[in-house]
Amino acid sequence: MDWPALVVSLKLGVATILVLLPVGIVCGRALAFNRFGGKGFVEALLALPLVLPPTVLGYYLLVAFGGDAILGRIWQAISGHTLAFSFHGLLLASLIANIPFVIQPMQRGFEAIPVEVREAAACSGLSPWRVFLTIDLPLAWPGIITGLVLAFAHTLGEFGVVLMVGGNIAGETRTISVAIYDRVQAFDNYAAGVMSALLLALSLLALSIIYLLSSRIGRRYV
Repeated sequence: MDWPALVVSLKLGVATILVLLPVGIVCGRALAFNRFGGKGFVEALLALPLVLPPTVLGYYLLVAFGGDAILGRIWQAISGHTLAFSFHGLLLASLIANIPFVIQPMQRGFEAIPVEVREAAACSGLSPWRVFLTIDLPLAWPGIITGLVLAFAHTLGEFGVVLMVGGNIAGETRTISVAIYDRVQAFDNYAAGVMSALLLALSLLALSIIYLLSSRIGRRYV
């Protein structure tokens, strides 16, 4: 078992959902309640990481994070380090790759709130901020939790983007999915099997939580 790789994976997963939590709530709520020109294009752009091959997404991010790109040069000027093949670069890539896994379930959660409930709250004189805190968040929480669980599970299993952007630096960017690939290349099937079983168990747990929350959403408005 490659424990340092597991620690990097867990650290990356936790950091990803902590950063994407407010982003997902703001974007998901805005997409659920607002109509504007180009909304379909914005939704398609946010969903792009779902259908783009991970190696293709990883390649574009690697180019963007490189020393010859604007983003890479700015980061290097600020921090003195390269963004590619670092944990910070890996985290930024993970945030981009997980955007649809967070925003889409949260958007569905907000969309499931009955219009009459929000209209009644507004007629009662509640401010938009009070509506957000007392109506939107409590009723949309299954979608919010689903988005976070999906993003965490996807981060643990992500391989293509991680390998392209982060490489394979032990204790820094080597995640458990990359460690499994390493063990298979070294014909260490036992270690690869143990780590694969752990990821399988975590994925099954995540899916169980998501289906449980989905059933709660369905029962609420029947």
